[in-house]
Amino acid sequence: MLWVVLLIAVVFWTIGSGFNRGLSAGNEETYKGLKLFSDVIELIEKNYVEDVDTEKLIQKAIQGMVRSLDPHSSLLPPEAFEELQVDTHGEFGGIGIVITMDKGTLAVISPIEGTPAYRAGIRMGDKIIKVDGEATQDMELWEAVKKMRGPKGTKVVITIMREGSPELIDFKLVRDIIPIESVKWIALKPGYGYVWITNFRDSTTDDLINALEELESEKEPLKGLILDLRDNPGGLLNQAVEISDLFLNGGEIVSIKGRLEKHTKIYKANPDEIVKNYPIVVLINGGSASASEIVAGALQDNKRALILGTTSFGKGSVQTVETLRGGYGLKFTIARYYTPSGRSIQAKGIEPDITVKHRFLEVPETAEEGVLIKEKDLKNHLEADPNQKEEEETEPGSKGKRKKPLRRNTPLHGPLKLENLESDNQVMRALEILVSYDIFKGVKR
Repeated sequence: MLWVVLLIAVVFWTIGSGFNRGLSAGNEETYKGLKLFSDVIELIEKNYVEDVDTEKLIQKAIQGMVRSLDPHSSLLPPEAFEELQVDTHGEFGGIGIVITMDKGTLAVISPIEGTPAYRAGIRMGDKIIKVDGEATQDMELWEAVKKMRGPKGTKVVITIMREGSPELIDFKLVRDIIPIESVKWIALKPGYGYVWITNFRDSTTDDLINALEELESEKEPLKGLILDLRDNPGGLLNQAVEISDLFLNGGEIVSIKGRLEKHTKIYKANPDEIVKNYPIVVLINGGSASASEIVAGALQDNKRALILGTTSFGKGSVQTVETLRGGYGLKFTIARYYTPSGRSIQAKGIEPDITVKHRFLEVPETAEEGVLIKEKDLKNHLEADPNQKEEEETEPGSKGKRKKPLRRNTPLHGPLKLENLESDNQVMRALEILVSYDIFKGVKR
């Protein structure tokens, strides 16, 4: 990685040439650190027991530096940019899981409904130890994603460590096309619609508008809507803002606040006439993250929707990607999200107005309990507020130990059929609230 070495040399020259004119304490520390870095590389190159790949060594050093900041910052090699593009456009071949990095280990946030991973029984909280026999310990997230993706019909073996299982479990999966379909909908009963947003991609707002138009065109006017954001890992900020705007007639949607003024912004709803003014119940759970939390927080704080379910994931930070030389990129955190009332989402999540834990009337084999991983469980996570340090919750007599992550059932998201939703207690509770509200309005009149 010649450009990195040259970059270090340029920094040395720039700082050194002005050294006699005086350095700030910060610049002097940077100079000392870079000199130490250069000394270490030189000693390793000359004396290590085996030949080393200097480019790879430097890349790993930079990656380690960036990853020490927080779990969402990373150095992106050129291949990682391709993965980012796939994540927001089109479709790809893969197994269908949402994953995160948990203390150097790949962990499953949730399997995607109808995919090979879902059908095979991979669960939330499973730890991915190997992909095709290759250990994933300290593997970059994008590398793991790339190894699991591939042409439709090709095979991949995922080795899982599951809590409660004494042995590792091998899942032999056949890759399939994973369509990026972010919105699904169905009429639960005349006048009451259900919309499930699985993620926030570049077409999600348009897809949601189409879904709402379909529901609104039914014979009976739409009297209530259930907006399901459970297990939605998030996505594009602009889509979360636009979707919130569909249901708001002015007011703040979300604000982002960073250390620099350019990283501070308030997003507001357009004060247009609201057409979609029917009552809304939003469903969230521990898998609802980032953009999902923005929508839920905006509708909750503006008194536009009732939030039902369990506390969301708590991913309330903003990342940007800067282009570096040689096709590399640097993804790093620049700000935190705040709801309209000024609440920080980071490591806290959105608390529902009505807490309803999920249960199954008929438990499918793939719906057994898994370990819930949240933002606050990730290594080096940011605190809710830069000026606020919270004490970690501990069990009585366990001072100094991190509380074990809570456990919950995976939501029942099979193929979107009415009979599946009718056995989903959270959906049925939301429908009950909407129907009761409509009846109550009639009584008041």
